[in-house]
Amino acid sequence: MSLKARIQDDMKSAMKARETERLAAIRLLMAAIKQKEVDERIELDDAAITSVVDKMLKQRRDSISQYEAAQRQDLADKEKAEMAVLMAYLPQQLSDAEIDTMIEGAILSSGAAGMQDIGKVMALLKPHMAGRADMAAVSARIKAKLAG
Repeated sequence: MSLKARIQDDMKSAMKARETERLAAIRLLMAAIKQKEVDERIELDDAAITSVVDKMLKQRRDSISQYEAAQRQDLADKEKAEMAVLMAYLPQQLSDAEIDTMIEGAILSSGAAGMQDIGKVMALLKPHMAGRADMAAVSARIKAKLAG
């Protein structure tokens, strides 16, 4: 079953179960997928849908930090609930040990020697980690390894 079909099935089951918050989050995701399909005039595959989900999760993380800074815990909690629904559509997340192993391998294969080579390492890792790890956190780890 494709990811898009799974999302549509989940939307139907959320409607039947009257799960309004879950349904709202799934509808937001479907709208973002549809918008991207219309803009690019293509049918999105699972990898493209994963990138849409990843982008939406990044937006939620940013919103949560802003809401918490403004002491609006009610809105932050709503965003966290949406994140929980969206996380279900990503592939299984990589463990810290797997991420570190992949970073070390990419540093060795790219011949990265310093901070100026972060782009080379990220270019090698991004296809393998997309949707499976927070790329901002991965970038921070790469910086720490190259600086140390």
